[in-house]
Formats: sequence, structure tokens, C-alpha cells
Amino acid sequence: MVEQVSLYRAPTTAADADAVADWLASRIDATVTVRDRFCSRYADDSLAEAFAETRVLSPHDRETGNTMLGIVRYEERALDTPERAGGVLYDGLAVQKRLGARLPDDERGLDHAHVILTSRVIGTWGDHDGRWHKRVTVLGQPALVSVPGLYEAPAKPEAYYKEKQTHAMLSGGAPPREVLEEQIEGDFLVEDDPRTTDVLKGYVLQAVHYLDTGEAFCDDDHCRLANPHRQPGVIEAQLREPAFCERHASLYGTD
Repeated sequence: MVEQVSLYRAPTTAADADAVADWLASRIDATVTVRDRFCSRYADDSLAEAFAETRVLSPHDRETGNTMLGIVRYEERALDTPERAGGVLYDGLAVQKRLGARLPDDERGLDHAHVILTSRVIGTWGDHDGRWHKRVTVLGQPALVSVPGLYEAPAKPEAYYKEKQTHAMLSGGAPPREVLEEQIEGDFLVEDDPRTTDVLKGYVLQAVHYLDTGEAFCDDDHCRLANPHRQPGVIEAQLREPAFCERHASLYGTD
């Protein structure tokens, strides 16, 4: 049973870890504390190379990792100034393994959940279609919750892609993302969305729930413990009432 939760801050101000922790503490019977960024707290001389080893090289290539000097130097800069990093996909399970190895021995038990809010884009390999898929979360110990994954992993409304295709046919190139986001009606999350913190609450709870019960996701699309694959589903699950299905409301409340 989870008795303690350590939530690690993300570099982005769009994710308010303190607000997430307060919300979580009001719903679970465990002590919830907020810590500074995981990669600052547990950094060592090999951490940059560890991230380089987990880089996805190609959308359809299962092999990962590039530890050439220039790549490792990039990862060093990304650790120092994470707000300047981006455009790289990492193997989420491999990142989880390498960060988990840096947890103190006395904090590795399943009674102490570690949830890392990260600015890295993480993915998992799909054996069914032979390609990488971006993810919001990788559950386990420690759990990873990707802030940019909120915007990039779930598919946007179909109108978004239709408009993108139309623009490409007429102009020969893809329009800037911000132009598309202004033109398309429909509810989906964008970078630095003011709703980021509220949406993160449900995903952080999922991480704790999984460690506590072994249940990965809820089958009810309207529950905050659901795992929608499309943006409208994320909005429905995380921001609409009721917050939980009947079964999970009995555990975590109704608001």
C-alpha cells in the first residue's frame, strides 16, 4: 500500500506541482511531498549519456541510442537548461529504468511512489504496428508523466489534420502549428495550455493508483483514470464532471 508520494517538479511553469500535490493529498491516504526536479536532485556524471542511450533514432526503428560526443553534449545542456531542449523522443521504459536506478535504496519500495513530471517527450514501441508511439505516462516505479506528452501524444480532432492536409495541397507545405490551432474549432490541449495543471492531476493519480492496486487504466472514458488516445477524450476524462466513474469515486471522491 502506498504510504508516501514524492512528486518531482517539471521545468515548465505550465505544470504547477504544488497544486497537483494538494489535489492528490485530499484524495489519498498517503503523505504527498513535492521535490525539485528529479534530474537535478539525482544528477551524476553519467546521466547525460544515460539519456543519449534512450534516444529514439527513427519512428520505425526499434533500436535506440546515440552516444556520440555531440549528442551527449546536447544532453548535458538539456539537463542544465531543460527549457531549451526539445524535438527528441525517448524510450520511456528505458528512461524509467535508468532513473529508477538512481533512487535511494531505502525509497524503492512500493509503499513510496515516485512520480516524475518531465519535459521530455517519451514513447513506447508498438509491436503491433512496428513503430514508436508518444505517451503521456509510463507507469511503474518511478512513474513518468510527460508534460509535452499531454499536447503531442493524444491525437487531435480530425478537423485539425484535414486542415493541415488542405493547407499542404494549396501551398505545398505544412502550416505553422500555432496557425492551425487558431483555425480549428474543437477542444484540445496546446503547448503551455492554462489547463495543463488540472489535466496533470488525473495522470499523477493514475501513477499512484497503479502502484497501489496494479490497475493500469479505467475502462470508463469519463473517468480521470482513463487513458484516452485522442485529445477530445483527454478533455472529457480530465476536465468534465463527474471526475470519476462510480467505482473510482468510492476511492477518490466525487469532485
